[in-house]
Amino acid sequence: MCQSIRFVFITAISFVFFSCANNQNNKTEMNSTADSAVAATLPGAATFDSTIDGKKVQLAYISNKNGIKAAVTNYGARMVGLLVPDKNGVPTDVCIGFDNIKDYASAPERYFGAIVGRFGNRIAKGKFTIDGKEYQLALNNGVNALHGGPKGFHSVMWDMVQPDSSSVVLTYVAADGEEGYPGKLTVKVEYRITNADEVIMNYEISTDKKTVVNVTNHNYWNLNGEGSGTINNHELMIKATKYTPVDSTLIPTGIEPVAGTPFDFTTAATIGSRVDADNTQLKYGKGYDHNYVLDKGITAQPELIVTIKGDKSGIAMDVLTTEPGVQFYGGNFMGGKNTLKNGTKDEFRTAFCLETQHFPDSPNQPTFPTTVLEPGKVYKSSTVQRFYVVK
Repeated sequence: MCQSIRFVFITAISFVFFSCANNQNNKTEMNSTADSAVAATLPGAATFDSTIDGKKVQLAYISNKNGIKAAVTNYGARMVGLLVPDKNGVPTDVCIGFDNIKDYASAPERYFGAIVGRFGNRIAKGKFTIDGKEYQLALNNGVNALHGGPKGFHSVMWDMVQPDSSSVVLTYVAADGEEGYPGKLTVKVEYRITNADEVIMNYEISTDKKTVVNVTNHNYWNLNGEGSGTINNHELMIKATKYTPVDSTLIPTGIEPVAGTPFDFTTAATIGSRVDADNTQLKYGKGYDHNYVLDKGITAQPELIVTIKGDKSGIAMDVLTTEPGVQFYGGNFMGGKNTLKNGTKDEFRTAFCLETQHFPDSPNQPTFPTTVLEPGKVYKSSTVQRFYVVK
């Protein structure tokens, strides 16, 4: 890891912060150029008309000229939905979530579409040490800390502005000691949709005290569309010849080759082709829930790391990032407890996540790329999701 931790998320959806008037104007424009199915798929502003922690909830709409459209809210800086034309030109919502703010704030699954931090993924026993001082975090995932804590970035109100119709910018200032982490942390996230059909997420983070940072996006994807059934028939390629196996609590135990294991996606294979193999790692994660060590390492510009294709829709997605790792999660803990935007349930393995990141538990594993951020330095990262159709 370089000294200034690079985080570049290009998820071609520039978060655009809308005022109430702009929200309504953009919504009208979107509905006037889309069929009724599209208008019904992305939530309307009325179901997000609320106040949380004394701040008004906002819903912004961003789009490009090719029919890719997204909705973003400042609660958890999350993507609420993403419409992509399928092989027949039908707008398809590939980013699953809820159609109202109440469910985002209270549903059993808290991470749909959110920005997670300060530290995405797990920290063993919620402990880490900086310069001889030990910090204790809340244990919110068994014996470990997960995704920044119970009130991490996913459950706070961000400030949101919209510079143009294709992007939004969200900012949040985390106080020194918030969720147990040292340092006042200033975070900026931009979502942008480009006319190259890319959804871009750019991150920029600074601190006034030495701390650890590992921020990512937690979109749940189904390239056949929300509520379309299993993701096991999606075809997946990951440019990683190594991964980090885990113990029974999903904390990494080192770095090992994927060759000869069900974790080898260096050649494209369907997600479900080996997910039920007799393999200890798959048993620990109840399927895939592991960090891949990307062959490219940390890069100044986003490079291709993943290609995944929906078997029904023909929609394909390339993922590019500056990050050294990606957590592939196959929806193993989904259990139909949440009702999605289109009225279906989030059933077992009906969505997947690809969380570009530094490695889990990095503060306690000196051989992993560092996640330490020091005052005067800036943590930058970029991740891109590029969409196209394969017929």
